[in-house]
Amino acid sequence: MQSADYSPVSSSFWLSWRKNSWVGKLIGILSPWQQESYLLAYSEPIATILVCLVIIASPFAENSLVGIFLVAAGGFWLLLTLAETKNNQITAIHLWVFAYFLIGVVATAFSPLKLAALVGLVKFTLYLLFFCLCARILASPRYGWWIITVYLLVALIVSAYGIRQKLIGVKPLATWNDPTSPLAEQTRVYSFLGNPNLLASYLIPAVAFSVLALVVWKTAAQKLLAAFCLLMNVSCIYYTGSRGGWLGLVATAVVFLLAFKFWFSRYLSPFWRKWLIPIALAGFLIIVGMGMVFNEPLRLRILSLFAWRGDSSNNFRINVWMAAFRMLKDYFWLGIGLGNKVFNQIYPLYMQTKFTALSTYCIFLEVAIETGIIGFVAFMGIIVSTVKRGIGLLQQMKAKQDLQGIWIIAALAAMAGLATQGLFDTVWYRPQVNTLWWLSVAVIARVYSYSLPSLLHQKSHVS
Repeated sequence: MQSADYSPVSSSFWLSWRKNSWVGKLIGILSPWQQESYLLAYSEPIATILVCLVIIASPFAENSLVGIFLVAAGGFWLLLTLAETKNNQITAIHLWVFAYFLIGVVATAFSPLKLAALVGLVKFTLYLLFFCLCARILASPRYGWWIITVYLLVALIVSAYGIRQKLIGVKPLATWNDPTSPLAEQTRVYSFLGNPNLLASYLIPAVAFSVLALVVWKTAAQKLLAAFCLLMNVSCIYYTGSRGGWLGLVATAVVFLLAFKFWFSRYLSPFWRKWLIPIALAGFLIIVGMGMVFNEPLRLRILSLFAWRGDSSNNFRINVWMAAFRMLKDYFWLGIGLGNKVFNQIYPLYMQTKFTALSTYCIFLEVAIETGIIGFVAFMGIIVSTVKRGIGLLQQMKAKQDLQGIWIIAALAAMAGLATQGLFDTVWYRPQVNTLWWLSVAVIARVYSYSLPSLLHQKSHVS
């Protein structure tokens, strides 16, 4: 039974909508078939396999293959919804996601390039359906752990190959380094993903979920595996040389620091309750300072963050942002439509000479340009409602010492890291990262109906 402490959106609202909406009336239309269906008797394992296929394929396969798996996952969620036999509750996050989807549809309808925007809308819809399936299946921690474990193992392979590239040296596939910089010949690893910024973004959630596994997994072998994954992922992010990735990693660590202080405060002495965060931050600054003193590439890379237009990468982004703001001014309310195809055709009308770009290099600006200020508000509504629900669940779970609270912390940390890097990059739109963003949101949006400690007591979650 659903605990009242972990309350979702009002049941009366949900039931009223299902009863009166023509869309709501479709939910459960296939319910008689579900009772005799052999396929739907194994709906949870099948959904888990589909989610895992997306995760396994994303860093290695072509985007078209990942898209096929996303179609299968979205189609299966639709089938489960049409065959629904119980009144599953939804959260405010689901409502904001639905509002964001509707705004995307309207933005596509009013786009100056409707056919190109329609392609973006299809991709956008697949990601949202992936979120819906994840939120549904993650309600069962058993299957949730299979999904997280598969991601950690795949990320371990990706990070190991990236570190190998660092050890043997690898030529860049593009001009990622400023040719006039002393770091022009510096190796930046990209593993199987072909882009160091994309690789860093892909591994940020892996860092968060590695910490989750390190805390929650029970046996010494499991904890050793989690610690090894954490070390490899952090090391590989460092070797990407992605400044946005580094900032995202710092944001992830800050969320963990704050959340763990709250979660474990009962075990801390008054001294550590007061001074833990200042000491940890001071220690981090000392380590970074020492690294800058003794490591010239690290020093130059960090100082380039503050070089403003003195760094070619910074200068490029600033010029793209200025052009993007001019686009936003002309398409303020509903944007230009979804997808990079629309952006690639409209941006040249606003860009400065020699500053071509495939995106705005800022995810929040990209959202505003694609769906207008209305879509931006809906997107921020998703983030705010997710953080609000996450904090509320965390407070309730701490009172019960329910270890599912560590899931919440990891998901919030992953979101903070991805959003921080998203301020300076738009690799978020790649399926390798976008699926992980919605997976993190789904961890918090799921309806909690199991006790993780009791599940762990019954059987180990990693075989």
